[in-house]
Amino acid sequence: MDSQALMHSVIQRVATGPDLSKNIDFEEARDAMQGVLRGEIDDVQSAIFLIALRMKRETMEENQGILAAILAQSDKQTVDVDDLVDLGDPYSGYNRSIPVSSFLPPVLAELGLPSVIHGLDSVSPKFGLTHRHINQALGLDVDHSTATAKARIQDPSIGWSYIDQASYCKGLHNLTSLRNRVIKRTVINTVETLIAPLRGRTTHAILGYVHKPYPPIYAELVNAAGVDSALLVRGVEGGVIPSLRQKGLMISYKGAEEQGRVDIDPSAIGIHQDTRAIAFPDGLDVHNNITELAQYTVKLGKAALSGEKGVFYDGLVLAGSLVLWHTKKAKSLKDGAQMVRAALDTGKVLKRLK
Repeated sequence: MDSQALMHSVIQRVATGPDLSKNIDFEEARDAMQGVLRGEIDDVQSAIFLIALRMKRETMEENQGILAAILAQSDKQTVDVDDLVDLGDPYSGYNRSIPVSSFLPPVLAELGLPSVIHGLDSVSPKFGLTHRHINQALGLDVDHSTATAKARIQDPSIGWSYIDQASYCKGLHNLTSLRNRVIKRTVINTVETLIAPLRGRTTHAILGYVHKPYPPIYAELVNAAGVDSALLVRGVEGGVIPSLRQKGLMISYKGAEEQGRVDIDPSAIGIHQDTRAIAFPDGLDVHNNITELAQYTVKLGKAALSGEKGVFYDGLVLAGSLVLWHTKKAKSLKDGAQMVRAALDTGKVLKRLK
């Protein structure tokens, strides 16, 4: 069956209303999404397909099929490192708070954990401040190839990289305009952070979530993607940085099997803040001030990497300690926090911003 005939059949089944819509199997979801990614399906049918799946609620088979299609269209390369940390912040960005996580990769690299962070310029539903914006404000190349990102990570003086979706999965990136017109989140928002275009000998996915049912779903999908482990963090705006003023939860997985869950208590590792995160400055918003917000983030980030204490510094300490614990580079969160503070206080991390 060709792509258009398959999509016709799929839509007839998944878009039949709240009571009569039927699930499709892994192969149908994969092959239908492949047709979308290859540009063989028009925008109207592509949108109906994505919206109908969301309206009836995607099954695990459907999620895995969509992910498999995207993986098949992605440029994936192996990096010559033992452990690689893949930071999967939401691609739609942040629209209320400063993404401290943009500066986490060079910190982890300084601590012997090569890291990659990925994203794109702007996409629904939040159209927020993204890692691409911040790396642009740092003066870094945000359009380099997967091979260049690999070389940056393998360079011991850098050890980290940003890579854009347009570089590793052009077919998916070409759907950005359609996704913006759809407005609401779709299955793509769920799976796009799990692609891990760069893989080490062992790859660790660090993912944020908001809603309680998501950790086991993400763990199953990370495992389906062939990534070795996952750390699910209940983070601010669905990102990987937890609240700095209250207890949170993180769950560690190896494959799809839960290895442990920990209540994150910032005060237990010496963090005492009265705010969850760094709010956008008054008068600045993502609709009119993306450049200014990115520059403001860079200013705060560089200060934290220089050892300046504050909310940004504490955000790096908290998130870094979680990753070090999950990857078994630290025996406890307290030990991990001490390691991050020691690295930041030397100011050496700044040299990795190149």
